[in-house]
Amino acid sequence: MTEPISTEQIRVVLVDDEPLVRQGVRTILESEPDIRVVGEAADGAEALTVVRRHRPDLVCMDVRMPGIDGIQATERVLALDDPPRVLVVTTFGSDDHVLGALRAGASGFLLKRSSAEAIITAVRTAATGESIVFPEAVRALAMRSVPKAPRYDGPALTDREAEVLSLVAAGMTNAEIAAELFLGVETVRTHMSRLLGKLGARDRTQAVVIAYQTGLVPLEPTEPR
Repeated sequence: MTEPISTEQIRVVLVDDEPLVRQGVRTILESEPDIRVVGEAADGAEALTVVRRHRPDLVCMDVRMPGIDGIQATERVLALDDPPRVLVVTTFGSDDHVLGALRAGASGFLLKRSSAEAIITAVRTAATGESIVFPEAVRALAMRSVPKAPRYDGPALTDREAEVLSLVAAGMTNAEIAAELFLGVETVRTHMSRLLGKLGARDRTQAVVIAYQTGLVPLEPTEPR
């Protein structure tokens, strides 16, 4: 699990139309001293009100909700001044809206069946400004939600960039990649920035989808070493 990033608490708002889901996630997050749930909302409209009131660092946003759904709510939250980051929460297997949420600017997504450790890690990672990549979900997104793209014919990746991309696809954070490759975190960030430019990707999640779609990374499951 990632460690707390500072002595300041990460302020989180939970948005889900199921009270039991909100309570479960609240219990998980508030078991950690560096995370505090400052508000909850049952739909997208209420989410905007709660976010304006509490100004959280992060919003955990369900996709399927009555009225303003998670995609619309994500767009509106991210249009606010000094917006929080948004993590989309989904069952995924029956959810065709994840790609729309990512296009709306979400930092990544969590599966509702994720372990407590994965949820806590995702919140901490997003709070550092990184996008969240879950290999299983991104592979499914590449296979089910986006038409297959032509083979990659953009600027050539260096061997190191290809290595970094493969590890991002495996779900590693910048710090984990740095440790794996014996590099500094800032060096990994530089490689990541160049990768995004070469792939024409907004963030690491979109970069991984493009990598799967164009054959830069194989679609078969890949685990961090």
